[in-house]
Amino acid sequence: MKPAAFDYVRAENLDEALDVLATEGADANILAGGQTLVPMLSMRMARPRVVLDIMRLPGLDRIEIADGTIRVGASVRQRALERYAELDKRQPLLAAALPWIGHAQTRSRGTVCGSVANADPSAELPLVLAALGGEIELRSRRGARRVAAETFFTGIMSTSRKDDELIEAVHFPVAQAGTGYAFREIGRRHGDFAIVASAASVDARKARLAIGGVADRPVVRELPLPDGTGVTDALDAFANALDARDDLHASAAYRRRLVRKLGLQTLREAAACRA
Repeated sequence: MKPAAFDYVRAENLDEALDVLATEGADANILAGGQTLVPMLSMRMARPRVVLDIMRLPGLDRIEIADGTIRVGASVRQRALERYAELDKRQPLLAAALPWIGHAQTRSRGTVCGSVANADPSAELPLVLAALGGEIELRSRRGARRVAAETFFTGIMSTSRKDDELIEAVHFPVAQAGTGYAFREIGRRHGDFAIVASAASVDARKARLAIGGVADRPVVRELPLPDGTGVTDALDAFANALDARDDLHASAAYRRRLVRKLGLQTLREAAACRA
């Protein structure tokens, strides 16, 4: 199929992009990597009046360490972050998750912020951002704000971003000394969306587990340490509380079983990685 007719705007600066969003609102779709938007346009699942291309905006292609976080600009491609110097030391959870995203070809085009904006409940980057307690940096003509990942994701492909707002950057907290991190995922094939994905961080006092691919958004829970008592019961309660769903890939019951098994494996791996 061919896309429905739309106007194309290639913004040359941030002010121009914000002006378009302020004027068009929900009738504008933002184009960055295009790995989701372009197929949706072609299938006419998306019918915007305006497609706003932000890939040439100056300054949005930067990865930098700022205030204890890895700040990733809106036009940074996933492959660029994957190759970022010492990413495995700066944030090993992010380094572990990135190779699971699609394939090298799609990571070379898709952007980090685009995946966060799309908010697919099976996607790896929203899961990692939520697991780490990261933030999303939003900007509009009305001003700038930062939103915690915990409240940013509101449902299946749904976020708290306003129609006139642009995701300018996302912030992944850097690794903390004495904390171990781990990521695991189960899918039909490598590169497919996860049936269940888990991201964990464990320090001397607490464990934190995030689950993707089960509910309508990433879900994070603090759990007992995996080498202590009570973790199995806590994982059972976590799995049972998730709003799991049946689909052609897996049943809700199977997903809950994976949460229990994969979650425990991920927690134990994270505990073993504590420095």
